[in-house]
Amino acid sequence: MVSMLPSQADGIFRFGAYEADPGSGELRKSGLRLRLQEQPFRVLLVLLERPREVVTREELRQKLWPVDTFVDFDHSLNTVINKLREALNDSAANPRFIETLARRGYRFLAPVEFVKKQTAPALPSAAPARIPAPAKISEEAASLSPRSAVSVLTRLEDVPAVRRKYVRVLFFLIQVMYLSFYVAALAWLTRVHELLERTLGYPAWAIALLIISAVIGLPIRLYLTSAIVFDLSRLSLQFHRLFPVTFLLDELWALSPFLLAPQIGVGLALAATAALIYIPFAQRTLLLMGDRSAPDNSV
Repeated sequence: MVSMLPSQADGIFRFGAYEADPGSGELRKSGLRLRLQEQPFRVLLVLLERPREVVTREELRQKLWPVDTFVDFDHSLNTVINKLREALNDSAANPRFIETLARRGYRFLAPVEFVKKQTAPALPSAAPARIPAPAKISEEAASLSPRSAVSVLTRLEDVPAVRRKYVRVLFFLIQVMYLSFYVAALAWLTRVHELLERTLGYPAWAIALLIISAVIGLPIRLYLTSAIVFDLSRLSLQFHRLFPVTFLLDELWALSPFLLAPQIGVGLALAATAALIYIPFAQRTLLLMGDRSAPDNSV
């Protein structure tokens, strides 16, 4: 069990896109639970209690190991700090959260906010039992909604850690690909009309669907592209919210290779369509990998 002050269990530490819940012993990023062992989490709580203050290595030893415990303290503490940095996607060389002070200890650099948990008021004892009306969802509960959605398909715990720079490049290229689809289709609308007429016979509804989906898809892809360029911290959460819309658009445009079937053949069109059908899930998995990314760190 993680030891804590009584007041800690009543609230949540927030810093950046992360939340540390002393009561449940959970670390979350953008509402997604991260795997973190007990000792690294205890160190994190100590640092969060005293942001921008130096916490000595001796203080951490007393918190982690009793006096009568015999361990290789230096090596064990370095291992604990490494695991904590890995969970926070932090680096000892260029720290965003945990700064190492040689031979002294550590300092938490980011601003920390401690937010009290919202508790429902107790009903008067004389009041008859009744079903409460739906209450406004608290911010903490709302932050968990992506987590529930994620668990339907791939979960954060199921994917490997991939460096964020690789995730950003691949995700950016996917957005550029879709932008190219939309722009090319609108620029060559007359040619697309001819292909649809040859394929479907009467393409009026198909042309209207193409134009509407392209007009909707363009701003979404521009938003995701700019989010990658400017390294939006909560991109994973925002994409999960947009996923139902982008999924429908992407699956619709996955059929586009069949317009070129006379030129490239039905087999190649089918293969291209199968690849495009998978792309929405690939984007989602990529962002989950980025959430678990772990650069090479050293204390």
